[in-house]
Amino acid sequence: MACCGRGLCCQCCCSEGDTSTPEELTILGETREDEDEILPRKDYESLDYDRCINEPFLEVLEGLDNKKARKYEAIKWILVFAIGVSTGLTGLFVDFFVRLFTQLKFSLVGQSVEECSESGCLALSLLELLALNVMFVFISSVLVLVEPVAAGSGIPEIKSYLNGVKIPGIVRLRTFICKVTGVLFAVAGGLFVGKEGPMIHSGAIIGAGLPQFQSITFKKIRFHFPYFRSDRDKRDFVSAGAAAGVAAAFGAPIGGTLFSLEEGSSFWNQALTWKVLFCSMSATFTLNFFRSGINFNKWGSFQLPGLLNFGEFKCVDGDKTCHLWTAVDLAFFVLMGMAGGLLGALFNCINKRLAKYRMRNVHPKARFIRVLESLLVCMVTTLVIFVASVTLGECRDLVSPNNNTSTQGSVNEEVNSTIRRFFCYNNTYNDMATLFFNPQEVAIHQLFHQNATFSPVTLSLFFVLYFFLSCWTYGVSVPSGLFVPSLLCGASLGRLVANVLKINFHMQIYSGTFALIGAAAFLGGVVRMTISLTVILIESTNEITYGLPIMITLMVAKWTGDFFNKGIYDIHIHLKGVPLLEWETEVEMDKLTASDIMVPNLTYVYPHTRIQSLVSILRTTVYHAFPVVTENRDNEKEFMKGNILISNNIKFKKSSVLTRAGEQRRRCQSMKSYPSSELRNVCAEQTAVEPAEEGQDILQQMLERRHVPYPNLYPDQSPSEEWSMEERFRPLTFHGLILRSQLVNLLIRGVCYAENQSSASQPRLSHSEMTEDYPRFPDIHDLDLALLNPRMIVDVTPYMNPCPYTVSPNTRVSQVFNLFRTMGLRHLPVVNAVGEIVGIITRHNLTHEFLVAKLRQHYITI
Repeated sequence: MACCGRGLCCQCCCSEGDTSTPEELTILGETREDEDEILPRKDYESLDYDRCINEPFLEVLEGLDNKKARKYEAIKWILVFAIGVSTGLTGLFVDFFVRLFTQLKFSLVGQSVEECSESGCLALSLLELLALNVMFVFISSVLVLVEPVAAGSGIPEIKSYLNGVKIPGIVRLRTFICKVTGVLFAVAGGLFVGKEGPMIHSGAIIGAGLPQFQSITFKKIRFHFPYFRSDRDKRDFVSAGAAAGVAAAFGAPIGGTLFSLEEGSSFWNQALTWKVLFCSMSATFTLNFFRSGINFNKWGSFQLPGLLNFGEFKCVDGDKTCHLWTAVDLAFFVLMGMAGGLLGALFNCINKRLAKYRMRNVHPKARFIRVLESLLVCMVTTLVIFVASVTLGECRDLVSPNNNTSTQGSVNEEVNSTIRRFFCYNNTYNDMATLFFNPQEVAIHQLFHQNATFSPVTLSLFFVLYFFLSCWTYGVSVPSGLFVPSLLCGASLGRLVANVLKINFHMQIYSGTFALIGAAAFLGGVVRMTISLTVILIESTNEITYGLPIMITLMVAKWTGDFFNKGIYDIHIHLKGVPLLEWETEVEMDKLTASDIMVPNLTYVYPHTRIQSLVSILRTTVYHAFPVVTENRDNEKEFMKGNILISNNIKFKKSSVLTRAGEQRRRCQSMKSYPSSELRNVCAEQTAVEPAEEGQDILQQMLERRHVPYPNLYPDQSPSEEWSMEERFRPLTFHGLILRSQLVNLLIRGVCYAENQSSASQPRLSHSEMTEDYPRFPDIHDLDLALLNPRMIVDVTPYMNPCPYTVSPNTRVSQVFNLFRTMGLRHLPVVNAVGEIVGIITRHNLTHEFLVAKLRQHYITI
């Protein structure tokens, strides 16, 4: 059924219920008039994580001895330590100003509410709160206009970067400034956002920028530092920075290391593990040292390990009936995990619809519309906070702190000092105002450690309001994290369950444990993290006995949520059109091979190419790598007469590889039992067929014996309808890959030789000169053509990668996927058994949508 037409293809798709996604329909050549599903897409590039083993790189290796290698490694450890310390200081800066602004705001408005509760001027208190919040959020939103990438938590973008996707502007210094400054104003402005997610992004930016010792935003920041000038080193430092951000946010260095491993990096080794852990430790202890000294005036006491501190979960001394949790509680924890997974799936579903609406109706409009949306969310949130605190709260009895000197007593005293007494007297407090009129971290403390009960109605209303407002807020044009709002939602739900079990069923339980499990359940249902989140929560609570219930809860929450949709970060990655590669492909995808998913239309260069050809290729294509090939011609002697350029290419081919015919004869004689089915078939057919006569078309022989010919079986997929048969199926011997940036660099630096000269006269570039302009290499349009002689020839062979990873056309998709992902590749050439390139595979050819579409096309064909 290979002749299945376009109409039949459409009919087959429609008969399946028209369940194709827009990406699949695009690949299949069909369209669907459904505006609800079509979102803006962007063609993201991949990182060059694979090393280019060219001659300049080999010269560096030859000059590298043990002493220089140890120096290189020592510099890397120093930079890792500097990244950790810088991330810790960044967290200190954010925490200091957030505390300063929120304390100023709440003390001012709280005092006004206390005074106006008797004189009846509450409207004035509301206006004061509204003015402060709007001012803070306006500053935060304007900063996002300066650098739009600074919006959101940044975790989806960093996760994509560590997966190997290059997102423009994600690790710039300007993004860092806007992110750090914007998040402190967003949190101080009363929005239901956290500062922990942006801390991860900020740490990643520090990891990317600090080892470069230069800035694109600020041109004057530029030092001569020739080390670590590659995407490979940069991505390793970003891994360390992201882990340091988690460690600084939660005081969890091991959790930060596991986060970078679980959520980010696709390539990992033991040396990188040690560096990431050391970086996380540096960030944690730097932040702990300064926060403990500033808050308690006890320098070196190390009492505040992270920005979010859950406090110590401990029963009161002497209370024999108190247990943090029991085996019976595990059943309730499983049910709470299921509830957290369901609510997390609902949260993600609503937020996805809101994000789609913003992409269609807000982002295409003028940029100030985004600021207006942020201000609208701010005003609604402020109004809800104020009205709920004043009218919906209940007066609850205040439990006085214990008189002993135990840790629990000091915790209770700290918690009771943050209560709000709006309209409550006689040793009572307003439970709704206590939750809303405090910073989010304080509200979490209240739910974890407040001995007094919160009203079930208050907890229910608080959960509902916080659920929908935080869902609406995540995605507006301000830097915003999701960890703290999710923890607060879940903690209120867990405290509600604890109150019901205590009051209605008279069970002896520890309310703080249920609040913690509820927080873990809802957070796990939203973000779908397991290993790293378990360790983060254990390190944040400093209670190892919580390991089992937290792990069980998170696993149940993830399984339940995954039944309905993906995690919130994966959803936003998908909405942005980022070609993220999962850990592995589905089993069914192995019905496809590399030849099914590769791009057969190749734009290639020769080992020796004229400048005019290179400029034409670079200006008329958008490819970032080009195969370096030579043609297999039967009449090579004719081309050698009077044409030095073709002669050089033929000489290069003969000096690099055997001819195709000679290679086939050699293999047929010595490897008749070779396991490759393709080669075995070729040898068998060659044995049966008489030797070709002189002058017979070798190309025709090749086409007759190949079940899959060389590039482009289908004429409608060809770059040119006017290509001859020989041009369509031209056999090309593969010699290596050369990047667009390398070609432009060679042209700008005048690396070429004249026709009447030898290629040995071509100037040589060192490895430092090749990487000097990293990460912003010059563009082909920056090239002044008047300074170039189009007849000059460029020998690209010293600068190409002569040994990239390659796969056979018959390689199964799972093998291709594992090789591509684990080695962090950007381009994967498909080379047959005789050394001829037949296609190339990039990241976009391995995305889930592309593979599903190709699988459907495979079923239609057969």
